Amino acid sequence: MNLLENINKNKLPRHLAIIMDGNGRWAKQQGFLRTIGHESGSKSVKEIIKTSAKLGIEFLTLYAFSTENWNRPKIEVDTLMKILIRSLKKELPTLEQNNIRLNTIGNLEKLPQSAQKELLDVIEKTKNNTHMTLTLALSYGAREEMVSAIKEISNKVKNNIISIDSIDDSIINEHLYTHDLPDVDLLIRTSGEHRISNFLLWQIAYAELYFTDILWPDFKEQDLYEAIVSYQKRERRFGKTSEQIK
Repeated sequence: MNLLENINKNKLPRHLAIIMDGNGRWAKQQGFLRTIGHESGSKSVKEIIKTSAKLGIEFLTLYAFSTENWNRPKIEVDTLMKILIRSLKKELPTLEQNNIRLNTIGNLEKLPQSAQKELLDVIEKTKNNTHMTLTLALSYGAREEMVSAIKEISNKVKNNIISIDSIDDSIINEHLYTHDLPDVDLLIRTSGEHRISNFLLWQIAYAELYFTDILWPDFKEQDLYEAIVSYQKRERRFGKTSEQIK
């Protein structure tokens, strides 16, 4: 059965975020090097981007490379950077055809210059696209993001730009990498792990969490539909009672 038929297009998550986990384990199961797993995972990235755009999801954020991932073996990090550059060059036409705007969050200064250049080029060429915003979290860590925001806010308080009494949720939001994105509605993590792994800790305060045992290279269109069907069966109360929601 095609799960697409069970999806209510009026109740889609506005902001979908995905922790794409399991490339290495997938490769090991197949008897391949970990780098082959990342190559295969990039195919799932393309399929999920196109499927999300087809559904009408407004914001899709993918956890592509964390601050902790820099600690991996150099050959694996170098391969990931090469895949990133190659994918950006290759998928620009797809982004254009599907009216998708590319966005990034994270400490991009740590990326190789070639990756930074390619990113900025695709961001510039897609900046006027309006159907969906695709955000790649690169060299991203939520704790680092929060520390950065605290430093910026503290500096503004110190220089009397804002008062300490005016600091609230909106002020903090304005100083996060995601200041132009809405809070996450649905967070998906593949590979059977049940962790958030330092991803969008502030932004997922009221997100629905969906964990699946499927390894990322095997996560396809129907699997995304299944996650969204699960999401739509849930009652999102945001601290209220069921009676108040109804």
